[in-house]
Amino acid sequence: MDESPVEICSPVHQPPPASYTDDRAYLVPYRWWRDAQDPETENGPRGVPYSASQTSTSYGMKFINNIFSSDLVFNLRRDDDLGEDDEEGSRSRCYALIGSDLWSQALKRHSDSDLTTKKIESSSFTDDEMIDVYPLMMRISVMRETNIFLIKICKRDNAVENYKKASKIFGVDSEPVRIWDFSGQTNLILMNEWNRFPQNCHQRADQEVLLEVQVYAISENMTCKSEVKKDDPASDQSKMNGFSLGGSPVCNGSLGYVDSTLQNGNVKGGGPFGLRGLENLGNTCFMNSAIQCLAHTPKLVDYFHGDYSKEINLTNPLGLKGELALAFGDLLTSLWAPERTPVVPRVFKAKLARFAPQFSGFNQHDSQELLAFLLDGLHEDLNRVKHKPYVEAKDASGRPDEEVADEYWGNHLARNDSIIVDICQGQYKSTLVCPVCSKVSITFDPFMYLSLPLPSTTMRTMTITIFSTDGSIEPSAYTINVPKFGKLRDLIRALSTASSLRNDESLLIAEVYANCIIRFLDEPSDSISLIRDEDRLAAYRLPKDAERAPQVVFVHQRMEEYYILGKRTSWKGFGVPLIAMLPDVVDGSTIQKLFLKLVNPFKRSKDAGPVDDQDRCNSNPNDAVTQTVADSDSTDDAVEETTDSEDEFQFYLTDEKSKIMQCKLEMDEPVSLPELQKHLYVLVCWQSKALEQYDSNLLNTLPEIYKFRLFPRRPQDSCTLYACLEAFLKEEPLGPEDMWFCPSCKKPQQASKKLDLWRLPEVLVIHLKRFSYSRYMKNKLETLVDFPIHDLDLSTYIAGMPEQASNNYRLYAVSNHYGNMGGGHYTAYVYDERENRWYDFDDRSVSPIAEESIKTSAAYVLFYRRT
Repeated sequence: MDESPVEICSPVHQPPPASYTDDRAYLVPYRWWRDAQDPETENGPRGVPYSASQTSTSYGMKFINNIFSSDLVFNLRRDDDLGEDDEEGSRSRCYALIGSDLWSQALKRHSDSDLTTKKIESSSFTDDEMIDVYPLMMRISVMRETNIFLIKICKRDNAVENYKKASKIFGVDSEPVRIWDFSGQTNLILMNEWNRFPQNCHQRADQEVLLEVQVYAISENMTCKSEVKKDDPASDQSKMNGFSLGGSPVCNGSLGYVDSTLQNGNVKGGGPFGLRGLENLGNTCFMNSAIQCLAHTPKLVDYFHGDYSKEINLTNPLGLKGELALAFGDLLTSLWAPERTPVVPRVFKAKLARFAPQFSGFNQHDSQELLAFLLDGLHEDLNRVKHKPYVEAKDASGRPDEEVADEYWGNHLARNDSIIVDICQGQYKSTLVCPVCSKVSITFDPFMYLSLPLPSTTMRTMTITIFSTDGSIEPSAYTINVPKFGKLRDLIRALSTASSLRNDESLLIAEVYANCIIRFLDEPSDSISLIRDEDRLAAYRLPKDAERAPQVVFVHQRMEEYYILGKRTSWKGFGVPLIAMLPDVVDGSTIQKLFLKLVNPFKRSKDAGPVDDQDRCNSNPNDAVTQTVADSDSTDDAVEETTDSEDEFQFYLTDEKSKIMQCKLEMDEPVSLPELQKHLYVLVCWQSKALEQYDSNLLNTLPEIYKFRLFPRRPQDSCTLYACLEAFLKEEPLGPEDMWFCPSCKKPQQASKKLDLWRLPEVLVIHLKRFSYSRYMKNKLETLVDFPIHDLDLSTYIAGMPEQASNNYRLYAVSNHYGNMGGGHYTAYVYDERENRWYDFDDRSVSPIAEESIKTSAAYVLFYRRT
C-alpha cells in the first residue's frame, strides 16, 4: 500500500471559507507523524478520529469496479471509540491529517534527526512548487446532520497512474483505514457544506464538491524509527507488504530498479538515482526529452551537484541573472533524488516561458530549438568572464591554420568561459572562395552542436512519359526514383538510364497542363522539390546538341459534341503536345510532313478500319515501336505520296497557350519563327477521318508524377551518420540569399563554402535535420540513420586537433521525435552506465529498453561523450 502524503485543496467550484483558504492539510502516515513529535510534550494536539472500513453498516467502504463503472467510492465517518494511544496507530493503514504548520515542523524534526540518510533543509519545503506533486481529483458529498463524508475518486477525472496510487491508499482489503485529523479542516468543511443544505432535509445532497488533491511523495530515505528497528513488528509488516514511505517499489515501469528500503534491518541508501520521469504539463514532451538528455550528461550532473552558485554571473547583460541556471540546477537535483515519483517541472517551465516567450503556453515545440536556447542561456548565466574584452578578428593572411585556429579559440575563450564551453563547444574551419576573383577567406568559428543534413538518399518516385521527336517510337511511361531534394539534372540522369537514351540524344522536360505546355524545365540546377506529385511531365528525345535549336510544338484539337438547348459541336483540346526539330527553311508543306512523321506510330492497323492511303498503312505499329528512322529521305518520299491530307488534319498558327488561331497554314506558304523565340506553335485540328485512322488514345495517356495511394508500400530510406557528416562537410555554393561580401570585389558574391572539423568537444551533440521548410511545403524526413553506439570514430574528419585528444565517442542519450510536422511526440533514450542498460524516458514513464531497439527513424538529437 502506498503511504504518500496527500494535500487536500479547496473546492474548485466555489471559493473556500476564509478560515482555511490559505491553510492546507496533509495526509501523512500516522507512525511518521508520531515519530516527529517531541516525547517530552504531554499536551500535544488532539486529533479527531475517522474510520473507513469494510463493515456491515450502511456506511461501509465500497469499491465499485465493474463493467459499468471504475470508481473508488468510500464513506469516511467519525469514530470516537478510537484513541490516539491505541495500538491501531501503529498499523500501516493509519494516517494523520495535519496542517501546513505541523507539516513543516514534522519535516524539520525528521531532517534534524538520525532517522534519515539524507539531509533535508526545512526551507526547501516552504515553497510548494519545489515539491513534486501529481494531481488527484476527488468528488465529495456530505450527509446532513452527520459526521460522514462520501468520497468518490473517478477514473474519468484522473490519470491512470494517479488513480492506481489512490487505489493503493484507499483500496478495500481486510485491514481497516484510520485517519486522525489534527488540522481541524474536516469540521470547517462539514459546517460549510451544512450551511448550503436546505432546512429539514435529512437526505444526502445531490451536489458534489470537486476537490483537487495534490499528492506529495516522501523520500524513501525519510523512514521512521519503527522501520529501522529489527524487533519492531511494524517494520516487519512493512517489509512483508513490500512498500516504504516513499511509495510503491515499482514506479514508471522502471522494473530494473525495484529497491527495498530495508535490508537486514538497516536503511539502504541509493535508490533509483536519475530514473525519475517528468510530468507532461501540456505538450511539454519536447522539453522533457531535451532535459532528460542533459540531465544524464555526466560532467554536467557533477557540476550542478557541486557549488555552482559561486559561478553565476549576475552582471552579464546577455544572461538571465542566474535564474535559468538556478532553475535548471534545482530541476536536475530533483531528477537525481533517490525517489521514484515523477518530477513536475512547473517552476522550470515558468522560468523558461519568462525568458523565452516562444516557449510559453502549451503548444508543441522543437526539442532541438529548446536545447539550443537552454545551452546558450546556461552558458551566459554561468560565464566566468565578468568583463568581456573587445576582440578584433584578423584574417589568416597566409598564416598556418594552427596559428590562426589557436588565435580564434583564444579570442573566444577571452569572452566565453563556462562549464558549457568546457564540455559542449568545439571549433570548425570555414573556407570561402570567391567565384570571380578566387579570393580565399578562412575563419575558425565555435559550435555548440552540429546540425547535419540528411543526404539526398531519401528517394521520390516519379512517373514521366517520353515522346520521340522523329516518329520512331510510341510514347512510353517510365517510373524512376530520384532524390526528394535533388536537382533537375538528377531527374534527367535517372530518366536517361531508364529509357536507354543513346549518347547522341538528350531529353527536354516539359510540364503539361490542360493539353498545353505551360513551361519547359531546362535549367539543370533547379530543385525538383518544386515539382508536385499531381503535376504531369512529358520528356522529348532530341538530338544531342539540338536543345536550343528552333522547334515546332503541335497542339491538338478535335470536334466534340455537347447538348445545351439541343445538339451542338465545338473544337476541344486533347492529348499531349508533340515536338519536332525545325529545318532552316520552313513552309506549310514542311510543317505537315513533320507532323505526319510524328503521328506515324499512332496509325491503326488494316483491321481497325478502311485506310485511303495504302502506303501510310504498310508499317505495323508494333514494329514502329523499335524502328529507327535512319533514312529520312525514304520517309519523306512516303509522306509525299499522301494526298488530300486536309481531309485528316488542318494546321493553324497559334500562340503558346493555344488560345488564338492566328492563320491557316497553306502548303506552299513560307513560315517564319517569331522573333526572339525558338518555339513555333501550331494548332492541329483533327478531322473525323483522322480520328478513325489514328489511335488518339495514345496521346491521352500522360499519368501524374505520383499517384497517391492510401497505404503506399515504399522501402524505408536509410543512411549512415558518417554520410550525414560528409554531406555537412562537402563543398557547396552559397544560396542567393546567403551571398558573401567579397573584400576584393567589393560586392556580394555567391561563393563556395567548405567546412572542416578542427576542435571537438567533450560532449558532442548532433542534430539530424529531419524537418525541411520551403516556400511550397513542409516536410519531415523519416530516413533511418544508422548511427554508431559504442565507437563513433571521427579521426578521418578532423582537419586539426591536439594529438592527445581522442576522436572516439560513445552514445549516451537520444532525443526522439515521433509523428509528422503537424504534431507528434518526443521521448528520450538514456544510457545508465551503473546498470549498463538503456532506459526509455517517455514523460513520467521510465522503462528499460534493449540496446538494439534504440536505432529508429525517430532519432532526432544524438548525444555523444568522448571515450
